[in-house]
Amino acid sequence: MSGPAGMFSRLTGFLTRVDAMVRKEFLQLMRDRVSFASMITIPLLQLVLFGYAINTTPRHLPTAVLAHENTSLTRSIMSAIQNTKYFTLSHLPKSEAEAEELMRSGAVLFVVEIPAGFERRARRGENPAMLVAADATDPVASGSAIATLQSLVETSVRRERFAEEGGPAGSGLEPAPPPFQIITHARYNPAAVTQLNIVPGLLGTILTMTMLIFTALSVTREIERGTMETLLAMPIRPVEIMLGKIAPYVMVGALQATMIVTAGVFLFHVPMIGSLGLLVVLTVLFILANLAIGYTFSTLAQNQLQAVQMAFMYFLPSILLSGFMFPFAGMPVWAQWLGETLPLTHYLRIVRGILLKGSTATDLSHDIAALAAIMLVAMFIAVRRFRQTLD
Repeated sequence: MSGPAGMFSRLTGFLTRVDAMVRKEFLQLMRDRVSFASMITIPLLQLVLFGYAINTTPRHLPTAVLAHENTSLTRSIMSAIQNTKYFTLSHLPKSEAEAEELMRSGAVLFVVEIPAGFERRARRGENPAMLVAADATDPVASGSAIATLQSLVETSVRRERFAEEGGPAGSGLEPAPPPFQIITHARYNPAAVTQLNIVPGLLGTILTMTMLIFTALSVTREIERGTMETLLAMPIRPVEIMLGKIAPYVMVGALQATMIVTAGVFLFHVPMIGSLGLLVVLTVLFILANLAIGYTFSTLAQNQLQAVQMAFMYFLPSILLSGFMFPFAGMPVWAQWLGETLPLTHYLRIVRGILLKGSTATDLSHDIAALAAIMLVAMFIAVRRFRQTLD
């Protein structure tokens, strides 16, 4: 058949076949609920996280004030710190040792130390120094706050002096500098080198990504290849199957961690201040937590594509809410609560604390306990889900 009628017939057949394929793909997509949900959830998740949780100018950073005297000038400085959006006065340590422990454990990012006789020396014009120690392991989190601290304190002191002199009309004190100096000490990363913050974080990020994907494919691969029936016919328990599948990846993760730490020390000059043995033990704990989570995804997914999609949906909030890309302290409270449920959040504090601060197990006890709890819960769910899969 030729002519217009033939062309119309071929066009009609072409459109009919395309329409049939479109209908078939839509039906297949609707049946694959995990893939369809990921298409809807991932854009919404990115929108919410980037729109509400991510803040490149962190506020309300935890701060400790070690005041060796209780005077009007000291109270004025503490009030100024409390009222600003950059700092939150969270601790009042009684000694330098307590303040050091708070900073080493990560409980505070700043320690403001006001020495004894500070106000008396200031009134005598001796220009005393107020020390501000900042945790500079994350330069982004501390940089903007340090920059505003000087003007913040100057403003509070001027207001107090105006009040004492009867207001601005007193003796023209506004342009005068404050009667003291602020000495800022950037701890753990005084040169604000970004590699010292990024490279330790990459250790946790790379392990999270690889461990999740490897184990998320473990059970679904067995099912798709038809080898799961062979495993079921063997006299072996579900927990033994899970441990047998996880063990090789623990060694792979240990090898990856060794490569990253070695490269960080020799290529990027990341210091190793803390205990290497402690880092090894806690890295294995972190690897096990991620493997258990990935194994759970493997029991939930019906095929390998769904397993990879689940792993990606978990990895996205992990990298955004853990403090790797954006300062953790700058996120809203609800985002910090979500971040606390992620193994990467606690491991980043652990690895940065050991490498850069020399933190001990006591300093990191909160994050170690949280990481162990996450691992146990994930393993329990993985074993339960695997038993349901076998049934």
